[in-house]
Amino acid sequence: MKTDVNGCSTCGAGEEQWEEFYSAILGGTRVQYDYRAPDGKLFSCIARTVEAARERRDAWLRQQLRQQAQ
Repeated sequence: MKTDVNGCSTCGAGEEQWEEFYSAILGGTRVQYDYRAPDGKLFSCIARTVEAARERRDAWLRQQLRQQAQ
């Protein structure tokens, strides 16, 4: 993303950021999405929409909670 520094996400804890881009290989517009959890873990994905990326993030957060509960 344009906000990355030396290829590392600058997303703060508990924050999200995204950037739309066009990919001829993927056949259209996509979103690169980053979310940094309050504990500092970074979730990053490529999705068709921000909403789809947030759904993936929410699934990731649920998995993180299950792992912490074990």
